[in-house]
Amino acid sequence: MRSRARTHVATLLLSAVLASAALAVGGGAAHARTPSPSPSPSLSSSFGLPASVDGGAWSSGHLQGTAIDRRRGHMYFSFTNLLVKTDLAGRPIGSVTGLTGHLGDLDFNSADGRVYGSLEYKAAQAFYVAIFDGSRITRMNMDARTTDVLSTVHLREVVRDYTADMNGDGVFDGDTGNTPDHRYGCSGIDGVAFGPGLNGRGGVRLTVAYGVYSNTTRTDNDHQVLLQYDVRDWWKYERPLSEDALHTSGPASPDGKFFAYTGNTTYGVQNLEYDGDSGNWLMAVYKGKKAAFPNYGLYVLDGSKPARRGEVKGQPRPESGRILSLLPRGLHHEPSGVYGYESGGQYGLVSLDDGRYYVAEAGTVDSGGTTLQTGRAVLHRWTGAVPNPFAVRGPAS
Repeated sequence: MRSRARTHVATLLLSAVLASAALAVGGGAAHARTPSPSPSPSLSSSFGLPASVDGGAWSSGHLQGTAIDRRRGHMYFSFTNLLVKTDLAGRPIGSVTGLTGHLGDLDFNSADGRVYGSLEYKAAQAFYVAIFDGSRITRMNMDARTTDVLSTVHLREVVRDYTADMNGDGVFDGDTGNTPDHRYGCSGIDGVAFGPGLNGRGGVRLTVAYGVYSNTTRTDNDHQVLLQYDVRDWWKYERPLSEDALHTSGPASPDGKFFAYTGNTTYGVQNLEYDGDSGNWLMAVYKGKKAAFPNYGLYVLDGSKPARRGEVKGQPRPESGRILSLLPRGLHHEPSGVYGYESGGQYGLVSLDDGRYYVAEAGTVDSGGTTLQTGRAVLHRWTGAVPNPFAVRGPAS
């Protein structure tokens, strides 16, 4: 969970050094921030947090997730194959390049001051939690493979479900949703967040959510699947990233595996977030396509209800598991019993644990004939209204 310490961000903004736009090759692609003025942001409250933080424009993949270090006044943006670190005025401080896998959602761990993210190498059947030491990200275009800013932990449970031969033909069908293979429709991982144990026993855990293939012809892919891990002893698993020789150092199994019945979604939980104010978990997704479900864009797990043992619906053979409850608020689809909302958050979602959230926006700009990916985090407040429970939080009066 995020630190709640109040910081003198205004001082940081005045003293931060404006990093110039640069072009550099990393992972086979150039990453560049378009030159733009950097005015002082409008402060939204006495906490000194800006109404928005610009993540820049880059030659990269699209925005996948965001995280904030409030104590140091830093924001982190995941652009699929690029990590960008800015101050809260949106001025770039450093970046990490050289990633050929898929870097997804991010979260900041206040216990060790590092940024955790999901990292996939589907062709190699390898899935990791990427751990970035933000204190060492001090310049642009730091190579993830040759600098000491990144370590990784392998997730064996994800590999088992991703490679599961569900039809028993002895053939792994690869990175495709058009197959009965991949247990629960597992396409890998994306959403990550720190929060309490979902079994109601307390303690902070890292929760990792599965990606789930969109496939309307099967019935065993209608749950969001979440794994929980106690990362306090992960130092013994952490290894540098070596894409030429991907390691398998990691826990043998998760501390808990949980299921939330939402209906099939397109690539599962894109952004997962725990809200310390309400005690609930938010799952932002790309909408599903099954007509039997409402296909909302946001689902909320009821944090007041620990997981219960129940049926994991739709499986080839009867299966029980730890079932999570959706918060009975918002839009309600009576035929399926599913609750949810329509909102953003798929490209980045950060709870400030006081009813406010940074909700990320992704886009593109043209720079001399080259399309650059953009992202910014915009401050909202939770209203719980339907269909969209978020309202933009403007500057303080």
